[in-house]
Amino acid sequence: MVQSINTKVDLVIKATSFTALSDYGQIMIGDRGFEFFNDRDARQFIQIPWEEVDYVIASVMFKGKWIPRYAIQTKKNGTYTFASKEPQKVLRAIREYVPAERLVQSLGVWDVIKRVFKRKSN
Repeated sequence: MVQSINTKVDLVIKATSFTALSDYGQIMIGDRGFEFFNDRDARQFIQIPWEEVDYVIASVMFKGKWIPRYAIQTKKNGTYTFASKEPQKVLRAIREYVPAERLVQSLGVWDVIKRVFKRKSN
């Protein structure tokens, strides 16, 4: 059985982890870190302590009405992408432990296209 790193839990919600394949499970946000536990396989889990979180990147659409995915970029182990039932609740819970300047919005489609054309013109 997996041992949680949290001593106090703020939020537990159904979610999907987008690693190599999509895994369904639950996100647990607590006082010591962010955790994802797979529903089907207890050996597949992700535990990220708050000290290890570098940025939280949210994909925001329609002026914040819809947040399809968000990612947690760590200092050493890369980026983990998630989607959940109520992403606003999850991001508010994360905001309690991660400074506001570390929560950023991802680039939109038009921003990416503009960057491509700027690079070709230089």
